[in-house]
Amino acid sequence: MSFTEDDIKAAGRAIALRDDQVEGLVAVLRARHAGSPAISVHASPERVRFDIVHVLWYAGALIVMGAMTLFSTLAFEAMGGTALTVTALVYAALFLLAGHHLWYRRGLHTPGGLMVVVAVAMAPLAVYGIQDASGLWGDGGDPGRYRDFFVWIKGSWLPMEIVTVIASLLALRFYPFPFMVAILAIGLWFMSMDLTPWLLHGRDMTWSETWTARQTVSMIFGLIMIGAAWFIDLKRDSRQDFAFWLHLYGLLAFWGAVTISDRSSELAKLLYCVINVGLVLLSVFLLRPIYAVFGAIGVAVYLGYLASRVFANSLIFTFALSLIGVAIIGAGLLLQRHRTALSAWMTKSLPETITKLRPPHAGAQRLEHA
Repeated sequence: MSFTEDDIKAAGRAIALRDDQVEGLVAVLRARHAGSPAISVHASPERVRFDIVHVLWYAGALIVMGAMTLFSTLAFEAMGGTALTVTALVYAALFLLAGHHLWYRRGLHTPGGLMVVVAVAMAPLAVYGIQDASGLWGDGGDPGRYRDFFVWIKGSWLPMEIVTVIASLLALRFYPFPFMVAILAIGLWFMSMDLTPWLLHGRDMTWSETWTARQTVSMIFGLIMIGAAWFIDLKRDSRQDFAFWLHLYGLLAFWGAVTISDRSSELAKLLYCVINVGLVLLSVFLLRPIYAVFGAIGVAVYLGYLASRVFANSLIFTFALSLIGVAIIGAGLLLQRHRTALSAWMTKSLPETITKLRPPHAGAQRLEHA
């Protein structure tokens, strides 16, 4: 049987051992079983670190994608949709070939994966050109320039998002690179906003009803993305984090829709606060700090509302907001200090059927995202 140091550290933290106790356990096991064929304790595989080289790789990929967005506007005005599609496909093919070579032939997964990410990012550009050349915009009509894809919510963008999601999933099948999920998550997030016009096809609704429908679709879609990220966490590789971006954009879709929804009654406002407190607790259960960030902002919004009511038109209001900010910071410090103990309490106190829903990394150290 073979264990990595991370396996032992994860087990130690799962039973609420302190860091110094975990390190001591690793040292004792290493000394005791040195050379033993039955049990070996070896160092974990090297993880990706964000040094200057990796920063340059990621920056280069982002610059290429940004340049193609700028080029799309110029090329579209000069050559039209057909030329735009051809250019995007040529770019995608070249970057895919380069990425495949680096990934499989050179064993350079980070630059190779980034090349494939750039290739996948060409998918919406190619579809945009096809839609323009054929006039297949759907009921949403011509949505305008490609750069508006990142700004305006329109049903005409949906085919671009569907193709981007499919391309991302195919790329992940052959090049399991965590940052690829960022493209997938962005496509799904945009889809959650642009899906409403398709669902309301042919229905006459007021602006208020349409806005409410968008919020409902966004909340449901966000919950689906969070559920998918949770499932990936339960099944994921112990050294790579494929679910981070799905958690982030799922939260943006769900929490954003809940935050801007109509909360005219006091009960609705209180429920909003309860939801955000639940997100903070979920951050401990899943060991995902991003939930605590959104939850803390939501709680601060609710407390700010209460303070504005109690101290309306008063100079004390500014001091009340300051106290709320200090309280939020203090709560974060307490959560940081007692997170391990709270996590262990959850493991011991919750029913086994619920603890099985905790991701394996919930008691281990935070993983790298890239």
